[in-house]
Amino acid sequence: MSEKIYSVNEILDAIDELGNTKKKREEKLESPKKSIKKQQLDIPSNTLRLIEEAEKKIKSNLKSE
Repeated sequence: MSEKIYSVNEILDAIDELGNTKKKREEKLESPKKSIKKQQLDIPSNTLRLIEEAEKKIKSNLKSE
């Protein structure tokens, strides 16, 4: 086994690269959530309330069966 010797700058660059990769991954995961929120803003609040009430009713009906 040969040990590699890295300079401080190489180590810091690698850490920065890992941090940037993590940020990009997090942004990709968050972007669908943002688009869903934007879509919900396009729906009137009364309609959203009716949908939520209907979902609750369906869930309660399924539980009672």
